[in-house]
Amino acid sequence: MSSVSRRHHHAAPVTVLDEALMWAIALLLSISLVMVYSASIAYAEADAATNNRYFYLFRHMIFMTIGLAGAAITFQVPTSIWQKYAGKFFLLAGFLLVLVLIPGIGKVVNGSRRWINLVVLNLQPSEVMKLAAAIYAADYTVRKAAKLHSVREGFLPILAAIVVVALLLLLEPDFGALMVVMSITMGIVFLGGINLRIFAGLAVMAVFAVVLLIITSPYRLKRVLGFLDPWDDPYGKGYQLSHSLIAIGRGEWFGVGLGGSVEKLFYLPEAHTDFIMAVISEEFGFAGICAVLGLYAWIVRRAFHIGTESKQLERYYQSLVAQGIGIWLGVQTFFNVGVNMGLLPTKGLTLPLMSFGGSAMLCNLASLAVLLRVDYENRRLMRGFKV
Repeated sequence: MSSVSRRHHHAAPVTVLDEALMWAIALLLSISLVMVYSASIAYAEADAATNNRYFYLFRHMIFMTIGLAGAAITFQVPTSIWQKYAGKFFLLAGFLLVLVLIPGIGKVVNGSRRWINLVVLNLQPSEVMKLAAAIYAADYTVRKAAKLHSVREGFLPILAAIVVVALLLLLEPDFGALMVVMSITMGIVFLGGINLRIFAGLAVMAVFAVVLLIITSPYRLKRVLGFLDPWDDPYGKGYQLSHSLIAIGRGEWFGVGLGGSVEKLFYLPEAHTDFIMAVISEEFGFAGICAVLGLYAWIVRRAFHIGTESKQLERYYQSLVAQGIGIWLGVQTFFNVGVNMGLLPTKGLTLPLMSFGGSAMLCNLASLAVLLRVDYENRRLMRGFKV
């Protein structure tokens, strides 16, 4: 063997990660640090409990550090392990959803019991369930591939799982998380090749269930009515949306400049969490929104491309997991931006990788670590190495 071929032979095991995907994630995290600080500075200074302009920034940096460390550990886990323990992980996430409903364990914020206090951060079980839904639905679809045409054997088991999770999420209540979990599960089952008539029936049932949940709940009905015409009651049910729209309108094409937002000065509630996109729009305008959405679009595109590569390598489970993660991030981004722009009723969903919040940051980064692991394994296989 020549010296050139020996060098090539030794260099071959070095597997390059998807640098473009990692840059997109890094850019979103960098923008997140800047915008969480910008959106929260007034609240942090004015609140007697914090009395420090850097309070939310420091906490966000801690969440991000924990999330990145968790992602580094998650990346080391082979996807075959996720597949092997998919059912147990799903049950663990379900157990956490039960645990959060127990008084004394679950923490109530703004009328919803969604968090478990872990001292360092408040764990939100619904975020864990989103990842568990992607992992489990992919495993279920692969295992039941030959039975997906059957209502009793292919359809009812996954329906029962969704219904149980839905009931637990509605008891919190967390309607937004329910919509995301349903989207992930239905999307994966559809991509896995479920009978189209069965899927159509599932979709109709899901729409009917959502409408029923809205009209039978005064709280949710009030949100929908406020979303349809926020200016009808701008100081009541339409207050948050009307101020979000004002912020977006003030931004025009290129924004008022970093730090120049007026709406974040105690007018727009949840400016650093659910409505951070409105602050981005006000400070960086239409151009800023397009840049941020472009980064999300790239991540979702890469997730589906990685899924397609996995399918070509006959790694069907990995294919569905990658595309399920793409569905999760894409749907949640669509819901959050839709709410900020008045296209959808307020759901209390954060903007992935961007909004302030420990559990969401941790689970979003963990999911992207799983996606990068799928890509890493694909690249190794294409170079002729074992996973």
